[in-house]
Amino acid sequence: MSERKTVLQLTGVCKRFKGVFAVNHVDLNVQEGEIHALLGENGAGKSTLIKVMTGVYSADSGRIELCGTAVSPQSPLDAQRHGISTVYQEVNLLPNLSVAHNLYLGREPRRFGCIQWRRLQKDAQALLRQFDLNIDVSESLSSYSIAIQQLVAIARAVDCSAKVLILDEPTASLDAKEVVVLFRILRSLRDKGVAILFVTHFLDQVYDLTDRITVLRNGEKVGTFNTAELPRPQLVAHMLGKELQSIEAEKTASRSDDTANTTLQVERLSTSQGLRDINFRAQAGDAVGLAGLLGSGRSEVCAALFGLAPLTEGQLSLRGNHYRPKSPADAIACGIALCPEDRKIEGIVHPLSVRENMILALQAKRGWWRPLPRHEQNQLAADATARLRIVCSDPEKPIGELSGGNQQKVILARWLMTHPNVLVLDEPTRGIDIGAHAEILQLIRQLCAEGMTLIVASSEIEELVAFSNKILVLRDKQLHTVIEADAISENAVLAAIAGSN
Repeated sequence: MSERKTVLQLTGVCKRFKGVFAVNHVDLNVQEGEIHALLGENGAGKSTLIKVMTGVYSADSGRIELCGTAVSPQSPLDAQRHGISTVYQEVNLLPNLSVAHNLYLGREPRRFGCIQWRRLQKDAQALLRQFDLNIDVSESLSSYSIAIQQLVAIARAVDCSAKVLILDEPTASLDAKEVVVLFRILRSLRDKGVAILFVTHFLDQVYDLTDRITVLRNGEKVGTFNTAELPRPQLVAHMLGKELQSIEAEKTASRSDDTANTTLQVERLSTSQGLRDINFRAQAGDAVGLAGLLGSGRSEVCAALFGLAPLTEGQLSLRGNHYRPKSPADAIACGIALCPEDRKIEGIVHPLSVRENMILALQAKRGWWRPLPRHEQNQLAADATARLRIVCSDPEKPIGELSGGNQQKVILARWLMTHPNVLVLDEPTRGIDIGAHAEILQLIRQLCAEGMTLIVASSEIEELVAFSNKILVLRDKQLHTVIEADAISENAVLAAIAGSN
């Protein structure tokens, strides 16, 4: 690899938002004829770095060089002119136009100002033959599968004289056979000298396809490694910031396996979001942790339990009764509550006050034709504020004025008012301060002691170990390992995520 020419070089690139580093002095070099993986969990800085490289954002400091020449892309089109092309998970072409027109959109062959349609289609067919695609280029792009649309997007990017091809989660919507086709094309491009930056959360694909790996964590570069020389457990440790060998095992209290005490039974759960054959049981007082890397299926399990993702197969039961939610309203009526991962988009309602945000779920459960009296709302808000130690001078102030930790507590208060049978928490401590973090973990323990059943998805292994009596480790949207009671430790969870057990 050291003998190859560096095509893209980033040196000391920084990007701040509101004074906070999203990318902090990151170095990166991508060489000709290599597939280079860019890895990291949510918040690691991958997306921001890509947007800096492609002109969506301007770097606050640092240097970008393309084939030894400094560049500063001002837009994605400007980046493309320089030779940096990007293909995203969601194909960003125009499905209503033909395949041929999409390939040459903005670059159509013209004569006397008019598009030469026959030449355009002939050129398109010739281009796609290089990618082993023999399709009717006059048909609309939408008439073909997502896999073919991805290949069309890649063909367009390469034909735009791309020196660097950036692929952002290109396989997320593809099945196994389509991935094989895509990888064959990427290897062919690599052999022709194209420099490819490959962003994915599928570790199997990283080891199957890539030559080198750069890992980001918390906006900073952890390191660049030769893929063949980096064991999978070490890669996971770099991504999560945990060294397997340095973690002492922590034990949690065991719980009797009393089927009569089962609150939630999940059998062969499969969904339209890609989950396959998920099985587990949760009892009253259980805290079931969901662990795994980004894209492993943690959030998809939460969504399925709350009726946000249609079930394609499987059976759920809640306290012995058949449970198949078709919507969040069904889930709420049955006693399922969800605190979503993105509290600002899916959790809080910005124009409403703290009090109004708190009573939303209870009011929905009662029915909007039976409004909660104002004095009852005030009392509920006051009780929740005291119990959860919500720092709020006035419950009538807009919720957007609260800190992230206090917003999270308001969402928790909202659902606790409904007295749920099962409380589902998706990343409950993400983006909050240390004090609020500790209080929320203490609340989880308290709710379990009171007999509530909790399902908690988290990328923080340490906190899952701290309160869970059962941890489900997910990989590629399948249940890989179940770790219970005395076997629970950070070491065990990390090893399962890495696939080394």
